[in-house]
Amino acid sequence: MKQNSRSHPAAKERARLILIDFVFALADICGRTGLLRAIYFFTLFYIWRCVEISTAKDLQINEEIRLKEVRVVGQDGEPIGVMSSDAALKTAYDLGLDLVLMAPTATPPVCKIMDYGKYRFDREKKEKEAKKKQQTVELKEVQLSCRIDVHDFETKVRNAVKFLSAGNKVKVVLRFKGREMSHIELGEEILSKFIAACSEVGSVDKKGSLDGRTITTIINPVKTK
Repeated sequence: MKQNSRSHPAAKERARLILIDFVFALADICGRTGLLRAIYFFTLFYIWRCVEISTAKDLQINEEIRLKEVRVVGQDGEPIGVMSSDAALKTAYDLGLDLVLMAPTATPPVCKIMDYGKYRFDREKKEKEAKKKQQTVELKEVQLSCRIDVHDFETKVRNAVKFLSAGNKVKVVLRFKGREMSHIELGEEILSKFIAACSEVGSVDKKGSLDGRTITTIINPVKTK
């Protein structure tokens, strides 16, 4: 029994590659004449579009749609009517567009006429923008001491500002050593100075309290428009 070539993806892929080679050769001949240069560039664009659409698609399009009856919607959302998949495909091709199966479980299944390459490009662009907005907030830690020098203090402030500007929280830990416990006010003064230095990009909801030999506070990034 002779099998339909559509059931063999490998055979279909070989046929597509042979067709592309043939069209490239024909386009090259036309391009040499100079008179048909516009056809040459149009052919190159068409081949690029076919290859681009054939990669990583997740919807059935064009000849892949083999349904007895489909409901067709235009590219602007206007209803066109119920017809066979062959008639719908011809309608899409006449407009220079693609037929895309959008709702296969509907009765009858719904297909939309559109530029599928542009549809995928717009969708991927929106997905990338959504990923940028879904920023993961990390908790960065900065350690201080009562005897911290000016240079080290400024370096830690710059690091904290960088973390906060990136949308991360900063955990500031000030540790007391030895006899420094008898001068807790010095540590609190350094911590307040540090918080003030980060005030343009971060704010503290609640000041830290002494727990053993450490004072810990969390600086949250300031949300900017």
